[in-house]
Amino acid sequence: MICRGIRGATTIEEDTPDAILRATRELLAFMIRLNNIDSVDVGSAIFTTTFDVVSQYPALAARQLGWMDVPLLCGHEMDLPGGLPRCIRVLIHWNTDTPQADIQHVYLNGAQVLRPDQSLASEIDVDELNRWIDEQLENLSD
Repeated sequence: MICRGIRGATTIEEDTPDAILRATRELLAFMIRLNNIDSVDVGSAIFTTTFDVVSQYPALAARQLGWMDVPLLCGHEMDLPGGLPRCIRVLIHWNTDTPQADIQHVYLNGAQVLRPDQSLASEIDVDELNRWIDEQLENLSD
């Protein structure tokens, strides 16, 4: 088994804790479901935000989805002129036998401009995805 990187990014409309957590949970849920990721196979994950996202750590969303033993780190992206505003990015280090060409990277909302060549190869029903997120949140509160 080798370590592969899975990239993802999304944007938020406003810098609020709820918006950050909701968008990050959605992003992670797509990444998890499309790639069949089990948290025990995740070596670590790095979350970054643009400098205009400061009201919550996006890594908290991974904890809310049950990633209690995964090392997580948050930081800021470089603040370049013309950069995409209110952007949350993640890099997951995943121990897997899945070939790199088969890994599905996920770019949602305004972040699709970062990698227009990357589109979701599989369609996941968003309502079903939100039900899965709700189940994960319920399991944590039990």
